[in-house]
Amino acid sequence: MEPSPRRGLPDAALRTALETSAVPMYLMATPEHGLTVEWVNDAFVAHAGVARVDLLGRRVSVLRGLIDDLPDLEALRTALRGDRSFAVTVRDAPTAGAAGWVQLSFSPIRGDDGAMTHWFCVLNALPERPEETESLSSLEMSRRRMARLDLMTQVSGLLTDLDHPHVLREIADVLGRAAGCRIFFYMDDKGLAYTESVDVNTPPSSRLVRGPQTRPVPLVAGTEQTWAPDVVQAVLDGEDAGPVDVSLDARYPPRSASAVLVRDLRARLETDGVTARGIVVHPVPGRRRVLGLLVVVLEPGREFTPSLTPGTTLRAVSRRAGMLIDTARLYAREHRVAETLQRAMLPEQADVHGLDVWTYYAPNSDHAQVGGDWYDVLQLTEHDVGLVVGDVVGHDVEAAATMGQMRSVVRSYAFEMTAPGAVLERVDELVAGMRLPRASSLVYARLEARDEPVAEPVAARHAAPEGVEAPPATSTRTWRLSYSRAGHLPPVLVRGDRSVLLDGAGGSLIGYGSTPRATDELELQSGDVLVFYTDGLIERRDRDLREGLAVLGEELAGMGPSDAAGIGEQLLARVGSTPEDDIAVVVVRVPGVGDDERLQDGGPRSRRWLLPNEPSSIARARHVVVRTCTAWGVPGAAAVELVASELVANAVMHGWGHVALRLFDTADGLRIEVEDANPSPPVATDGHINRGGGFGMQIVERLADWGWRPTRVGKVVWAKVHPAGAGRLTPAGGTPRAQV
Repeated sequence: MEPSPRRGLPDAALRTALETSAVPMYLMATPEHGLTVEWVNDAFVAHAGVARVDLLGRRVSVLRGLIDDLPDLEALRTALRGDRSFAVTVRDAPTAGAAGWVQLSFSPIRGDDGAMTHWFCVLNALPERPEETESLSSLEMSRRRMARLDLMTQVSGLLTDLDHPHVLREIADVLGRAAGCRIFFYMDDKGLAYTESVDVNTPPSSRLVRGPQTRPVPLVAGTEQTWAPDVVQAVLDGEDAGPVDVSLDARYPPRSASAVLVRDLRARLETDGVTARGIVVHPVPGRRRVLGLLVVVLEPGREFTPSLTPGTTLRAVSRRAGMLIDTARLYAREHRVAETLQRAMLPEQADVHGLDVWTYYAPNSDHAQVGGDWYDVLQLTEHDVGLVVGDVVGHDVEAAATMGQMRSVVRSYAFEMTAPGAVLERVDELVAGMRLPRASSLVYARLEARDEPVAEPVAARHAAPEGVEAPPATSTRTWRLSYSRAGHLPPVLVRGDRSVLLDGAGGSLIGYGSTPRATDELELQSGDVLVFYTDGLIERRDRDLREGLAVLGEELAGMGPSDAAGIGEQLLARVGSTPEDDIAVVVVRVPGVGDDERLQDGGPRSRRWLLPNEPSSIARARHVVVRTCTAWGVPGAAAVELVASELVANAVMHGWGHVALRLFDTADGLRIEVEDANPSPPVATDGHINRGGGFGMQIVERLADWGWRPTRVGKVVWAKVHPAGAGRLTPAGGTPRAQV
C-alpha cells in the first residue's frame, strides 16, 4: 500500500527498515479516519497468520480474532481518542501463533501540520507477565466472564418459558442491550417471517413445509439482470454454517429468503428510524434442520462488546434456542398423539337405565401431560352395569397405550363373568402373560338391578268405585353393589349427610396378584351416591393421601346437588380445582321415587358431559338438559332442550370425534356450548330441497342468541336461551356471531 503524503507517512528508507523488522508492527488511522489498518510489516503478517490483503483497509476490529480477551473497551476507546502514547497488555488467542502475553504499545504519528493522523502499534511478547499486572488483568477477565455467564443465565431462564407470547422478543432485547446492537428472530416454519413467540404446534425439524420465498425464480430471457447469491437460503438449507453477512444494497432474487429478510428488516428499521451499516445472520439449528435465524443489525458508531463477538455467545444462544424449540415441538407432537390416542380409548358411555351417571376426565393441564387414568361404564345386561376406574403409571404415549390394553382386557372379562374378584383374577393372568411395561391399579364394580313388586295400600284398593278393578300392583327397582380393588383408592358411598370409604376387597396392583381376589357386596338405597376416582383428584404436594381422603369424605358429606352431574361439578370445584395429576371421576346416583319433582341444587351452576359421536347422544343430551333445568328450577326447559338437541344433532351429523356438551346458568339465561372436532363453522340454511332436515340452526336462531368460536382442535358452537325461552323471536336467516 502506497503511503499517503497528506498524512505524512515515513519515507522509503524508514519504511524498508520497518518492513524487515522482526518485531510485529502495524499502522492504523485515527478514529476520525475510521480506525482502518493501513500498513502492516512482514513480522505482523507472520504473527497473525492472516494474509496481508485481508488486513489492509479493514477496520481494526478485524484484529480481535487474534486476541483471547480484550481489556475494557471503553478505556481503550478513550485512549485512542487522545493524542498520547499508551500501552495495554493482552493474551494471544490460541490460533495466533504461540499463546502468551503481549504488550501493545501505541504511539501517535503527526503530519507536517502537527495534527495527529495515525496510531503506530508495536507488539512486544512478554516472556513472563509482571505479577501485579497479571492479577489485575485476571480480575478483569473474570469480571467479563461472569458478565457473560450472567447473560447466558438470563437467556436460559427466558428459554425455559417458551409458552410466553413474546419470549423471542425478550431474548432479543436482552442480547441487544448487552451486545450494543439490534437483534431479531426469524423462524422458517411456513416461510421466513419475523417472530416474537414460539409456535410449538409447528412440526419439529424432521419435517419442513417450504414457504413461497424458496421457489426458484427464472430470469427473464434476453435480459442482463443478475442476482446476488441467496446467502440466507444457504444458511437455512444448512449449506453455510454461518454467520454470514447480508448486504442491504444487493439485489436478491424476488421471493428469495435473502430478499424477504432484507425487505422486512428495511421496513422495521425505517419505522424505528434506525440506519444499519450491516447485517449478520446466525442460524438457529434444530436437530435435523435449521429452524430459523438470529439476525444482528449493526448500527453506525456502535461496536460489539468483546464477550459477544460473532462465533461466541450469539452462536451459543442460537444453538441453545434451536434445540429447546425443537424439543418443545417434539414434546407437543408426542402430547397430541398421546392425547388423541387416550381420548379415542376413553369409553363412549352407555345410557344406563335406572341410574344417574356422570363421568369426567382431564389430563394435567399445568404440565401438558397425558397419562394413563381412565374409566369405563358398561351396560352388561338389561339389569347389570359395570363401572371401572383405573390408573396406569406414567404420562406418555406408552402409558396411554397400556391404558387401552387394560380397558380391552377388563371389558372382555366383565361381559363373561359376574363376580368382580373373579374378573380381576382373570385380568391378572392375562396381564402377566402380556408383560405390559407399566404397572396399573383399578377398581371394578358391578351394579345389579332387581325389580320387586310393591302392593298398593289397602285404603287405595277400598277407594276404587264399585265395578272398577283396583290398580295393579307396581314394582320398585333396587340396586346391589359388588366391587373389588387392585391397588386402587377406595370408592366413596354417600348416604344422606354421611360418607363412607368402601375400603374392602383390597389387593395388589394388576398383574401382581398371587392370591384370590376378594369381592365385597352392599345393598344400595334410593338417593345413594357412589364416587369412583383416581388419585389426581385428592393428591397434593402439601398433604398425604390420608388427608386427601378425609377432605374428600367431608366435602361429599355436605354436598348440596341431588343429581350426579351437579355432585361431580361441585366435587371438582371444591376438591379438584388445582390438580397436580390426571383426573378421572365417575359419579353414580341411585334415583329415588319422585326425584324429578324434588330435585334441589346447591352446587355450581354449570354442567359438562362427554358424548359419543352417535345418534343416541342426541336423546341423552335432551335428557340431561331437562334434568339439569329441573334441578336448577329454571323455567322454559322445553326451549333449552330443543336448542341443545339441535346443536348436538349438528355435531353428530357434521362433526367428528367426541361431542362435549356444557351448560351454564349465567343469571340472565342459560348458555349451551357444544364442541366437536370439525373446524368448519355452522351455517343457517333454508332447508334441503327434496329431503328432510337443514332447519336446525333456524330453530336455534328463533329460540336463542348463538355464535361459534374456533378451538385448537375444532370449534365450539354456543347458544344463549333467555328466561323467556321462545319469546326472543329472532328472525330466521340471520348470521351467526363468531366469538373468539
